[in-house]
Amino acid sequence: MYKNNFSYKISMPSEWGGQKVLLYFIVLVSVLMAMLLGLIAVTGNPIIISIAVAFVASAVLLIRVDWIVWLILSLGLLVTGLLPLFFDYFASKAAWGVSLLGFSLMLIALVKIVMTPDARRNTPAFVWIALVFIAYALINSLVQWHSFGETVGGFKRYFQVWGLIFALCWVAFDKQQIRYWRLLFLFVALVQLPFAIYERVIYVPIREGLKNSYPGMVPIDVVSGTFGATLTGGGASGEMAIFLVIILAFLLARQKEKVLSSNKFLLLTPIIIAPLLLTEVKAVIVMIPLMFLVLYRNEMLIQFHRWLIGFVAISTFVVVAGYAYLFAMSQDKEKSMTEYIEQTLEHNLYDKGHFGGNSLNRTTVLPFWLEKQGLHDPASFVFGNGLGSSHLVAGGHMAMRYFGYGIGLTAASTLLWDVGLLGIGLFFVILILAWRCAAQLRRESAIAEVRADAAAIQTALVLFVFYLFYRLGMLEILSFQIPFAALLGYLAWLHCEHTCAITNK
Repeated sequence: MYKNNFSYKISMPSEWGGQKVLLYFIVLVSVLMAMLLGLIAVTGNPIIISIAVAFVASAVLLIRVDWIVWLILSLGLLVTGLLPLFFDYFASKAAWGVSLLGFSLMLIALVKIVMTPDARRNTPAFVWIALVFIAYALINSLVQWHSFGETVGGFKRYFQVWGLIFALCWVAFDKQQIRYWRLLFLFVALVQLPFAIYERVIYVPIREGLKNSYPGMVPIDVVSGTFGATLTGGGASGEMAIFLVIILAFLLARQKEKVLSSNKFLLLTPIIIAPLLLTEVKAVIVMIPLMFLVLYRNEMLIQFHRWLIGFVAISTFVVVAGYAYLFAMSQDKEKSMTEYIEQTLEHNLYDKGHFGGNSLNRTTVLPFWLEKQGLHDPASFVFGNGLGSSHLVAGGHMAMRYFGYGIGLTAASTLLWDVGLLGIGLFFVILILAWRCAAQLRRESAIAEVRADAAAIQTALVLFVFYLFYRLGMLEILSFQIPFAALLGYLAWLHCEHTCAITNK
């Protein structure tokens, strides 16, 4: 007994010594962090302060990864887009905070697969290609280094929320958590209507009074729900529109699989569609029929008469809504409806530059890129010129070389200028493999909810391809990048769940 007591007394100093070292280490780190944060605070620079706060918050949230996802989704979809209208000064700072949370999430997911090999066992192919695309874009930009701001800014804009893809695939989230996040996306879709009404009633008249002072400003562009707009600039109305069409595709797919009741579908659908009637997004006349064609492509072959009735109904709605919009736009204006249609076609499909003073439009921006390629610079054709090189606002060197052309008008043209043919090829491979993954789920899953969501995801992927040639937001607008990354991450989660279920049978 005495011997045991003696051993205990001998071991105590050793344990206490280890605890003292740990205590000293914690105190030292705390003092250094306090000094660092104090120095950051006295700079008075909101960007540096917000980055420091986001860094500390990310460190605290490491133990609750689901909280990081909640913050990214809620702040990115409901807050950062509205700040430019109400608190413009804080808008970019808040977006930086969400971006840092996104990169923290990516780091957590990557550490997870390094430390836990089992986590990567059922990873779908498109997730690996997404990781390859990030590595390629980063290495390519470092090799073609032009400036710190261009490269780092470009990397941040491209991949600020891609951590959602990897986290939803590699971090173990239960079904209830995923269900809550699905409901959050539905909630975001539903609140677009009140915000769109408010923007239409309050801000459009204000912008009408300012438009002579800001050439190129379209007053109705401010109607973008929570997706982002500024008082004197543009708005993310196109991003809001395609998001709502994607949510509509999910509702239709679930109603088709009898997962969603007809009463709930009829209640939700008008609220989802209504904001589209308050905006001036002309591309809706392409988005809605395209969504319908992809979602009901099988019915077109099996039950053609029912498909035809539905397609005629959708087309009629689109035509009537488009006519009503054009009629409203032509009232009290110098242009007639015919002239307005001709102007729209000239600036989007013919040879006139896009609205805003650029020489290129959505049709001519890709031929212009091809025209500037040649044997004098084959690296640009294959590898591009580095992330951020075509971004005008950030002063990208290629954007400055072709100033006034608008070479970064669309996501497709931006990818070609930044990462070349190889980079855009990898991006399309991600989408193609994601389509195949969703198709596999539709074939093999016995769960109607999974089949419905897989069909809706396929529809969304086609809409994303359309968007690549329509606007730039997929590579820079945070509120639209979140649905894109979350949708791919959700598909990866569905694939992992399905594969595990088959393996455990």
